[in-house]
Order: sequence, then structure tokens, then C-alpha cells
Amino acid sequence: MDVFSKEKRSEVMSKIRSKNTKAELLVFRELRRHKVYFQKHYKRVSGSPDIALPRKKKAVFIDGDFWHGYEFPKLKKRLGAGYWLSKIKANMERDKINAEELKKNGWEVLRVWEHDINSNFNETIGRIASFLQ
Repeated sequence: MDVFSKEKRSEVMSKIRSKNTKAELLVFRELRRHKVYFQKHYKRVSGSPDIALPRKKKAVFIDGDFWHGYEFPKLKKRLGAGYWLSKIKANMERDKINAEELKKNGWEVLRVWEHDINSNFNETIGRIASFLQ
């Protein structure tokens, strides 16, 4: 059972953005500081990667833990059946399809979890930068 009314939950969820999240902005800033140039939210390929190098065909997705189903079994228990569970399942399936489509077209794909950025920032930035080189 939700602690908020339907209207309040709708208001709360409407404030969550899909682009330029805190995790993304931290990564963008750090990559630019290290002179790594990239396209952000590249719309010309499947999934609009958060970070893309079109000439090298490299794509990085920064996945929010909740929205992309990190520890999905725990989420299932917490959310039960319903709208949010089906939304997250659909996101996970879409992520898989987009990654397959990119790979089929010769792209390399790296997925990074939001919690990795928050807890292992330098290591995660290093992994992204190495991947993009």
C-alpha cells in the first residue's frame, strides 16, 4: 500500500526527470574535466544513450536503480503487482531490446548503475573513460 494518495504520488513522480539526473550530471562534468568529448542523449540510435561517441560507435547508459530494476526481486516484493512493477519490467525489457539493436548495428554498449556512481565514483568514471577511449 502506498503512503501517498494517488494525486500526491502522481505529483511526486512527475518531478522525477529522465534526462540530466544528478548521476548523469556528475558523470558529464567529470568526463568534460578529463577532456573526454561526447554527445549526450544521442537520439539518432536506439535508446538515446546518455553518452555516445557516434564515430567510435560507443554508447553508455546511466541507469537509475529504481527505474531500471536494480535488485528487481526485492522491488517485486516491495511494490507487489501493479502499475509501477509493470512500468519497471517494461523499462528493463526496453533496455535489453535497445542494447541488442545497438550491438546488431556495430555499437559497443556500457551500462552503469546509479548506485555505482554514488558509491564508487572514481572507479566508475575510470571505467566509463576507459570504455570511451
